[in-house]
Amino acid sequence: MEINQSTDLTGQVQSLLAEVFQVPPGEVTPGLAFGDLPQWDSLGHMDLMLRLEEQFGVTVNTDLIAELVNIPAICAYLKEKGHE
Repeated sequence: MEINQSTDLTGQVQSLLAEVFQVPPGEVTPGLAFGDLPQWDSLGHMDLMLRLEEQFGVTVNTDLIAELVNIPAICAYLKEKGHE
């Protein structure tokens, strides 16, 4: 999926979640968290972590997997890694 460079980071993360969990983008709100969607279970979370690594070129270690459980946390981590 190609993401428009003018899209802000939250929008990029929301688009990625919609794609990973195969839900309409409108269902992915900025406050969405682990467990809010039936697809965002532990297996779905691992899929999301792999896609974050692929799309943003970051490494998600075991500790981070447990922390990146909502869109604000994911965005904060990506910003820490230099993504805007």
